[in-house]
Amino acid sequence: MATLINSKQPLEIWAGVECTVNRVGDEYFDQLERNGHAKRIEDLELFALMGITAMRYPVLWEKIAPNGLDSADWSWADLRLKRLQELEIRPIVGLVHHGSGPPCTSLIDPEFPEKLALYAGAIAKRYPWVMDYTPINEPLTTARFSGLYGHWYPHGRDNLTFARALLGQCRGIIQAMRAIRQINPHAKMIQTEDLGKVYSSPILNYQADFENERRWLSFDLLCGKVTPDHPMWHYLRYCGITETELAWFLENFCPPDIMGINYYLTSDRYLDEQIEQYPTHCHGGNGKHQYADVEAVRVRAEGITGHYTILKEVWQRYQLPLAVTEVHLNCTREEQLRWLYEAWNDALKLQQEGIDIRSITAWAILGSYDWNSLVTRSVGHYESGVFDLRAPQPRATALARLIRNLTTGNVPTHPILDIPGWWHRSKRLLYSQSVPDPIRVRPSPRPLLIIGATGTLGKAFARLCETREISYRLLSRHEMDITNPASVETVLEQFLPWAVVNAAGYVRVDDAEREPDTCFKINTEGAATLAMACERHGAILLTFSSDLVFDGTGSIPYVESDAIAPINVYGHSKAIAEERVLQAHHNALIIRTSAFFGPWDEYNFVTLALRQLKAGQPFLAAEDVLISPTYVPDLVHASLDLLIDGEYGVWHLTNQEAITWADLARMAAKEANISVTPLVTLPMREMNLIAPRPSYSVLGSNKGHLLPCLESAMSRYFRD
Repeated sequence: MATLINSKQPLEIWAGVECTVNRVGDEYFDQLERNGHAKRIEDLELFALMGITAMRYPVLWEKIAPNGLDSADWSWADLRLKRLQELEIRPIVGLVHHGSGPPCTSLIDPEFPEKLALYAGAIAKRYPWVMDYTPINEPLTTARFSGLYGHWYPHGRDNLTFARALLGQCRGIIQAMRAIRQINPHAKMIQTEDLGKVYSSPILNYQADFENERRWLSFDLLCGKVTPDHPMWHYLRYCGITETELAWFLENFCPPDIMGINYYLTSDRYLDEQIEQYPTHCHGGNGKHQYADVEAVRVRAEGITGHYTILKEVWQRYQLPLAVTEVHLNCTREEQLRWLYEAWNDALKLQQEGIDIRSITAWAILGSYDWNSLVTRSVGHYESGVFDLRAPQPRATALARLIRNLTTGNVPTHPILDIPGWWHRSKRLLYSQSVPDPIRVRPSPRPLLIIGATGTLGKAFARLCETREISYRLLSRHEMDITNPASVETVLEQFLPWAVVNAAGYVRVDDAEREPDTCFKINTEGAATLAMACERHGAILLTFSSDLVFDGTGSIPYVESDAIAPINVYGHSKAIAEERVLQAHHNALIIRTSAFFGPWDEYNFVTLALRQLKAGQPFLAAEDVLISPTYVPDLVHASLDLLIDGEYGVWHLTNQEAITWADLARMAAKEANISVTPLVTLPMREMNLIAPRPSYSVLGSNKGHLLPCLESAMSRYFRD
């Protein structure tokens, strides 16, 4: 049970949906359309359940008034801002988020600030009760991506375009707030920026020093700090900015009411002139030196700067209230939890030191699309957030539960939070020969127990728990016999696991027809015994079932709610096991899957097929049976995420494609560039198998499609 912390703790948790509308050429990439929130006002009720007090919420210029204020459509914002008000969630209204405005303007348009101010004034007039604004998100970052690196419109790659884009945005922020305060004098500006630091090899210290001064530019301009003796004054003059333009900020400065700090694991950078040590996509330069620009977390023995140090630097420089306005990590679930919890604890520590920090913000709570390519193309690469969109409706993950714990004053107690995130561990180093100081990992008093030490699935779970730094114990049948209640009880009392993965089982489908008693004893009685014991000990149970619980008379993928009707002994053993496990354990998770293949065992269908075909030996495969293959690493990763999320009941997990055994062999051979001439295809009835098989056992899902496509899985089979 969670324990109560100081109920007077003032630190809040805010939230935000990834809402970027950025322009690439003449195309606009719209995250709200991609994540579906544009059409789901009911999402707001889900967000409110977490206990958040405020939400960074988009009322974006490009979406509301793409053709000018005279034709603005406020209906979308009207409904949502009203609903936030009803839910007692304070909106922090954003006007531009990595965008460049409607088609009539751009970041380097001299009239951009005035046009934005007109839009801001219209918002304030329509919603006079809104108190908090972020006129432009991350103006320095947007200026770099749009004016210096050429990623986003207007695709500049020079100092002047960068400087014009930055000053235009900062001037727009000031003029927007001025327009808002003419209507609502008490309106607050919560200004955001990414303030990651740059590190370097000794030769490139000068470049790192320059970039570490430049990172403050947006805040310094807004605060009226860019005077003639400012380190960036001469740089901006060199870029082509006039003294008159810079003097405007000294006369019209507008410090934020709250400094919003966005910080990611990729925010800190490392510059190294030894470019041959790094991938070519990292190579760049400044005209004087060529160098690689890579994530500092992958190179520096000392690791990242971290929220605590970044925030302290901001406080020491400005002495203004702070908030962490974006906390998000694209990673496995336990690492997402560790990142958010670390940000929370760093903020608490700063509060205890007397620093005025108001909140942390769970960002991209619906996840985000295509940020792996900096939103320069639309390919559908999805990274989940607090809610996972790979389901019919947004599905709350363990992050939602963590946030709810924190907003209600409860200390999270999940054992995975005892272990430092990957950014603190030596495995993070990809390019460095240096060895970091060892991190002392406190052993979890409640590990994950994995049953099935000799099987494909058990070994895969152990391997990936090792990778993900999830404390576990892998047990053989000798160490725990699931068919022996006394053995199960003894082991659970000894280890007190938070969860148990039953990866043991009788898997020989044809032999099961000859020895049904043994099959049922292991698959059914063993699973039921384990479920009853886990329920008594308060441990979650994850166990596996099969596509063979279906009879194959269907012609569309079977979903979790479809009636089961097994046609062989193995299928019957799994079907009855499902029923008994769910009766015995109120929140057991049962995952049905199909046709394993993977790179870590020698006996799966794909590995056997490739071995035979490569040797030029005949390989038999059925041509008339449709299955949905499952890549074992994907299966284990998704299963662990669901387990951590606290999901229960029956789930289907496969790689989302219907294919025959014969075509699966062809697909693997093509990827491996191996001839399929030795492949022998024939009907299932001629395979001389003892157990009957369904002719169609493709698994779909009405709960969520969490695994990548089969093509992706097959490609990774040869790399993992």
